[in-house]
Amino acid sequence: MKIAISYPPLESPKGVPLLSQNRQFQWFSDPTYIYPMIPASAATLLAGNGYEVFWDDAIAEELSYEEWKKRIIREKPDIVAIETKTPVVKRHWKVIDELKSSHPSVPAGHLPSGRGEGLGWNPKFVLMGDHVTALPEESMKNSKVDYVIAGGDYDFLLLDLLRNLSNLRNLAGVWFREDGKIICGGKYDLSKHSLDELPQIDRELTRWKLYAYKNGNYKYTPGSYVMNARDCWWGKCSFCSWTTMFPGGKFRARSVEEALDEIGELIKLGVKEIMEDSGTLPIGKWLKEFCHGMIERGYNKRVVLDCNMRLNAIKNPETWKLMKKAGFRMILFGLESANQETLERINKNLKVEEIEPGLKDCKKAGLEPHITVMVGYPWETKKDVENTHNLVKRLFRKNYIDSLQATLAIPYPGTPLYKYCQENNLLLTEDYDRFDQREPVMKTETNPEELKKIVRKFYRSFITPKFLAKKITGLRGWGDIKHIGRAGKKVLGHLADFSTQG
Repeated sequence: MKIAISYPPLESPKGVPLLSQNRQFQWFSDPTYIYPMIPASAATLLAGNGYEVFWDDAIAEELSYEEWKKRIIREKPDIVAIETKTPVVKRHWKVIDELKSSHPSVPAGHLPSGRGEGLGWNPKFVLMGDHVTALPEESMKNSKVDYVIAGGDYDFLLLDLLRNLSNLRNLAGVWFREDGKIICGGKYDLSKHSLDELPQIDRELTRWKLYAYKNGNYKYTPGSYVMNARDCWWGKCSFCSWTTMFPGGKFRARSVEEALDEIGELIKLGVKEIMEDSGTLPIGKWLKEFCHGMIERGYNKRVVLDCNMRLNAIKNPETWKLMKKAGFRMILFGLESANQETLERINKNLKVEEIEPGLKDCKKAGLEPHITVMVGYPWETKKDVENTHNLVKRLFRKNYIDSLQATLAIPYPGTPLYKYCQENNLLLTEDYDRFDQREPVMKTETNPEELKKIVRKFYRSFITPKFLAKKITGLRGWGDIKHIGRAGKKVLGHLADFSTQG
């Protein structure tokens, strides 16, 4: 049986969709390609169990839709598995329906394996990801999709699906059709899956080089991703779409040995920088053992690491120093807002007074803090938004941060924020196509065009003589110069993303 792990092209004047391995969807004017860890794990797991796997990321390959369609028809996979998100789910419904209509089912017996040269094609489609985990039945009703995987471990679940195609009745996490009815096999249970049972990802099968260069996170290329935990040990932020797939109480991490072995394999491939993209890196004993292992194996001298971290997670400055020694470079923090009311409403478990000391300690250890902020919360006033902007400017001025990402807050279906907006009549629209950060979809006292102008102001916050002087004097070689160039291009892209003309 042949399985395609597919990202069909989604052509749009808005730009390139940042779909894979992303908790907040956005169209990018300057494309960033992020290595999709869970689909890559699925591909590796399936191949190891005897299935023929076709890695089909036509977005990263920069194919047109027609080029992709011709290729997928030529390849004739039996199963096409597609990761989807709220702003593009309707587009994926259309893709599935078009291919289903163009290639209707062939009578049983005509195609022994479901495909054949010159005999037609009878594809089965699977949708997976955070949106369909939140609303699995919706896609079954609105498209001709055959199966929906409702759960974050869609590597394990896709294998379960393929092994049990003849009897899906008790298959937890899978929705399917039977005699014209939509059936749920049962609620998925993350506790049944140990991440150490997964094989090390086959980087060649999953074409890792597609994602090795066009990524704004990397200072050194080629780069790649790892994901040693699913997903965030807090896992309660009310806006995060991945909390639908990975609630914080179900947090799981791989063993330190497995994590280090994967780093070693990436070094052999020539990888220079690795983004550890767990929602929040495991801390405590796990982190200390991992850092010591990086040092003992000598990996800290051959590769640099980036990771996601909570602002108040590490309180001992010595831990930051150990991470620096172990090879960590950039630390990504979700700041989100400088207003305590907002931090409490989004269940961030963070105090405003913890922000600056945490960033200062991280920076003092020689690391490069990156922060994310959002605007457009329905309860925030213009004064609140300006308060966050002033904090960002102050952080740049004090040299506590090196970079930032600013976006509009979007309430994705399945999140507590979406539920709150529904219950309080705060949604401007329920058209999924518009949940793409090109405009606010929640009611606020600030008009949409002004909010986009504010996001652009955030991206200009670092343009101060003191900050730029530090960057210039901190250049240590051609790699640093190229990184500054790439970063500048990304900033220009973000300014275009939030243009008031689009």
